[in-house]
Amino acid sequence: MAVTNKPAAKPQRAKSGAGKRSASAKTKERSAEKKLFRPAPTMPMQNSGMLNIAIKAAREAARIQMMAFRDRTRLHITNKAAGDYVTEVDKECERVITETIKTAFPNHAILGEESGESGTVGAEYLWVVDPLDGTTNFIHGIDVFAVSIALLKDGVPQCGVVYDANRNQLFTAEKGKGAYLDERRIRVSSLTSIQDALIATGFPFREGDDYGAYMETMKKMMENTCGLRRCGSAALDLCWTACGRFDGYWEKGIKIWDIAAGALIAREAGAIVTDFSGEGDYLSKGEIVAATPKVYADMMKVIRPQSE
Repeated sequence: MAVTNKPAAKPQRAKSGAGKRSASAKTKERSAEKKLFRPAPTMPMQNSGMLNIAIKAAREAARIQMMAFRDRTRLHITNKAAGDYVTEVDKECERVITETIKTAFPNHAILGEESGESGTVGAEYLWVVDPLDGTTNFIHGIDVFAVSIALLKDGVPQCGVVYDANRNQLFTAEKGKGAYLDERRIRVSSLTSIQDALIATGFPFREGDDYGAYMETMKKMMENTCGLRRCGSAALDLCWTACGRFDGYWEKGIKIWDIAAGALIAREAGAIVTDFSGEGDYLSKGEIVAATPKVYADMMKVIRPQSE
């Protein structure tokens, strides 16, 4: 039987991109590993240099938070006061934020929750920093906490950043330029009736707080709204009011670093933001009301009588 010799097959020329699969696969693997530490989104708008520094600082602090949040068994927790905690994560985040700001603006002053005020005495610019707003949530594994950074010029907020690393959501605002969630302009809800409003608040926990008056206010709010929420981060309460998730927020007994950034973001999103007497001294008084305009008026009818 004759055997026919077939011509040898021509060698196949490697297609463009062949041989790169392994490198591509490795890149995908590295991307998956870093998914938890995604950087905060960049903004399409022209930010000021000061806002960009705040965003950079928030990113670095958030990376520290998320690494520690994965393994909380190693946390070292101390009490500043009853119900008021601090961890080494708070302190390390504040250190990184402070270094970032001081490198860019050495003549500015900084007020941090954990380290107090530093820098040039009487400086025109003051950075107000809460490195980990929602420490109690963080300690207990509840993923509602954020980095909060605000810049004040002669006591007036100029820009604010609140970064929620768990959801990779970056809230920002500059005075007179509106408020943003990532690249999207945000506005408060258009709700006009408090009966349908979802309201956020905080619970008093410090010695000397007037529990009676606060509980009476909460009772009336529960009777007149569709519900109350206590999330444990004032910065996020304000930002979630700014983007319409909440229709309003009120709280007493808070510090300037809890609300300086979030209050500006809420105002730039269209919220009315005042203290309990309807004035603008919320940063110094440690009490705040923020809400869409129609709901704000109804909230004040409940809050004002209890605060007088």
